[in-house]
Amino acid sequence: MKKKNVYNEEVVEKTEGAPGEGETSCGEVSGDNLSAGQEAAADTMSDTAAEPATDTAQAVEAAVAEWKDKYLRLQAEFDNYRKRTLKEKMDLVQTGGRDVLLSMLPVRDDVQRALAAMKASNDIEALRQGVELISQKFTEALRQKGVTEMELKEKEFDADVAEAVAKFAAGEEMKGRVIDVIQTGYMLGDKVLRFAKVVVGE
Repeated sequence: MKKKNVYNEEVVEKTEGAPGEGETSCGEVSGDNLSAGQEAAADTMSDTAAEPATDTAQAVEAAVAEWKDKYLRLQAEFDNYRKRTLKEKMDLVQTGGRDVLLSMLPVRDDVQRALAAMKASNDIEALRQGVELISQKFTEALRQKGVTEMELKEKEFDADVAEAVAKFAAGEEMKGRVIDVIQTGYMLGDKVLRFAKVVVGE
């Protein structure tokens, strides 16, 4: 019995003894293993954070390239529009002048015929009627181009369409009104083509 007790004590001593160097108790993790785990977790988090940053940078670069392309296209389109508009304006000026000249040529033909008739005829009445027809034709040609004659006589003087070249005492009724027209004024649409020269009562 005594031997058995001694044996049991020895066994207990060996079993309950403190852990040796390099040994760990159940459920404990060494410092080296903990450090390695933290580094692995940090690397994983770093890779995960880098991926969204890369995607954002690529998206920004794509957007910049797209807007740059749109800007270059818009600039080219505007330059083409400017050149086309300038050419159209030049063509319009040339064509407008050509149309006016073409409308005046028939009137000149009539004037030439009237001059020839004056040399061959002494009928003053017929010549007068011919000249009146030419005047009417010329007035109609101007009207078709938007040119109209100002009717200012006996109306209130308007400095926006007429120029007073003289003033004449004409009584209270004609004060500030146009007494006579020295040079006829013309309108092109709603704009003054040529100012009239008039005499105003005072």
